[in-house]
Amino acid sequence: MASQDWFDKDFYKTLGVSKDVGDADLKKTYRKLARKYHPDSNPGDTAAESKFKEISEAYSVLSDKEQRAEYDQIRAMGSGARFTAGGQGAGGFEDVFSMFGQGRGGGARFQNAGDFDDIFSMFGQQGGGFGSGRFGDSTGGYRGYGGPQRGADVTAHTTLDFVTAVRGETITLAGEDGRPFKVKIPAGVADGQKIRLRGRGRPSPDGGESGDIVVTVTVRPHPVFVRDGLHLRVTVPVTFTEATLGATIEVPTLGGDPVRLRVAAGTPSGRVLRVKGRGVQSKKGTGDLLAEVQVAVPSHLDDAAREALEHFASLEPKENPRAELMAKAGA
Repeated sequence: MASQDWFDKDFYKTLGVSKDVGDADLKKTYRKLARKYHPDSNPGDTAAESKFKEISEAYSVLSDKEQRAEYDQIRAMGSGARFTAGGQGAGGFEDVFSMFGQGRGGGARFQNAGDFDDIFSMFGQQGGGFGSGRFGDSTGGYRGYGGPQRGADVTAHTTLDFVTAVRGETITLAGEDGRPFKVKIPAGVADGQKIRLRGRGRPSPDGGESGDIVVTVTVRPHPVFVRDGLHLRVTVPVTFTEATLGATIEVPTLGGDPVRLRVAAGTPSGRVLRVKGRGVQSKKGTGDLLAEVQVAVPSHLDDAAREALEHFASLEPKENPRAELMAKAGA
């Protein structure tokens, strides 16, 4: 998006966050809104699709430290530096020059042409200007200092299935002009992550470098596995007797053969069994498979099973498993 468009777009308002929002809260808010307005969740709803594009554009800028700083500077300047066509709105020039000590009511008088050079060169020298600072010269963009302006970034979105996101793959997307382009999805890409294709965005208007394509990735949830960083988590049901007496069970892996794990006698619900190296493999490392044991309670018992269980209840240790909980609650 070209920086001149940022004057009229309040990205903080679009996401419903404050201007001092931190990275974690920004990401959390974006994910919540993205799930709500994603086209997959609102098929045929053009209003939701438009809203999804707005929040994605806002997050793309605010989540990038450099772009966010640039956006904040542009917005700050825009709030007090709006030029008008004269007449009733002539105060626009006064607003600009009051920043440099002229004052709103001072009339912004200039003694000679050199005053113009001094004023406008201040914009360029401070990195917040509009170019070389002299009338007739190439603007050079917001950070140009008289040089060429960088092309605008282009945002794109793609939704991947869980396995593709974990393993990585090269996919094809359609650009703004309808032309296809390829994107290499790295192994282990996470939901909400952005992939930047350098120099593949809009061309510069005056011979500078092209902008980038920024692809935001949405990952569909898996029915069994859940990402935990580079680890994969899976909940594994076991029977009461398996947990009590111990057993060897099979646990699924993502796209591979099941592994056999030993459940020790007396294993409680919630205990995590770890399988090294069977998580997400990426450039950052390799995670593990974390299998959380969940004791499954039978919903139906025949007479023989019920009689056996009642006999066991008469023999089991008379311990109250909630005694410690009650003691702590009353402390």
